[in-house]
Amino acid sequence: MLDRQLDEVEARFEELGSLMGDPEIAADAGRYRAVAQEHDRLAETVNAWRELRRTREEIAAARVLLEDRDAEMREMAKLELEGLEPKVPELEQLLRILLLPRDPADERNIILEIRAGAGGDEATLFAADLFRMYGRYAANLGWRVEVLSTSESEVGGFKEVIAQIDGDRVFAKLKYEAGVHRVQRVPATEAQGRIHTSTCTVAVMPEADEVDIQIRSEDLRIDVYRSSGKGGQSVNTTDSAVRITHLPSGLVVTCQDERSQLKNKNRAMKVLAARLLDIERERAHSMEAAERKQQVGTGDRSERIRTYNYPQNRLTDHRIGLTIYSLDKVVEGIGLPEVIDACTQYFNAELLKRQEQG
Repeated sequence: MLDRQLDEVEARFEELGSLMGDPEIAADAGRYRAVAQEHDRLAETVNAWRELRRTREEIAAARVLLEDRDAEMREMAKLELEGLEPKVPELEQLLRILLLPRDPADERNIILEIRAGAGGDEATLFAADLFRMYGRYAANLGWRVEVLSTSESEVGGFKEVIAQIDGDRVFAKLKYEAGVHRVQRVPATEAQGRIHTSTCTVAVMPEADEVDIQIRSEDLRIDVYRSSGKGGQSVNTTDSAVRITHLPSGLVVTCQDERSQLKNKNRAMKVLAARLLDIERERAHSMEAAERKQQVGTGDRSERIRTYNYPQNRLTDHRIGLTIYSLDKVVEGIGLPEVIDACTQYFNAELLKRQEQG
């Protein structure tokens, strides 16, 4: 059954490769992009399938050599089998995961929201650290980060920061970052050298298309007021800040970073659409996905998906039992892929278990 599915995927992969060389498709940028993206998505599966086939063939050849009259050849075949045979179940497991139905939102850009939770000023500084971490991770992947809204604290941190991140499969990479992140460290203002615990909440929402969410103008209350944030002299002297209230849901979005009222309104509408889509996704996938309140929580210290312990240079992801002692590299962004990949593998394996159990 698995082999037949993989043969079909490989056939589709080859077909897409041929289509990419078709002059008619190459002349249509939209069609070519769609074909190329599907081809790229299937490449990992096809490469793993080809490696599995090659491994099976090498195992079969080695087993033939086990019957050889030459003792040296038999010993060599035995050693080869010891290296090859464990690869088969590993590759088969990988392929089962790669064949899982994809979340259609995996290909989308995201709206990232980080909010300071418990811990006062230290929590706002941690929010800024998290935002820098994701920004560096995004830069390393060639993604684009656009800040949509900020609320700064007096100590230079963020009470809240909202950004859009555009790139290749952003939601697929970052969706498991959502939740409460806890930090344990000695604040710069702590004279006694005591370790403090603070938290931030992170929300990761796929960007909404117009076809996903229809927002009626009569369902909105739009208020404009004078901005209190940074941005130059005119920000504080004109009614450029925008607050949009979605009456049916009660959601409120505020944007005031831009001098232009229109730009702030457009940004607020983008965030509102993403939040409404997030609610719809949770409703549609309530059995598989956590409710937003569970995902993000209240920011209380007792709720957390991950702990960042600076004195021990330790990061622990409590959901998957991962502990690594390279926190400095993680917060610089260069060590974050190890954590993200571990989370993705764990949750994919859990999804596979649920599917196999019915």
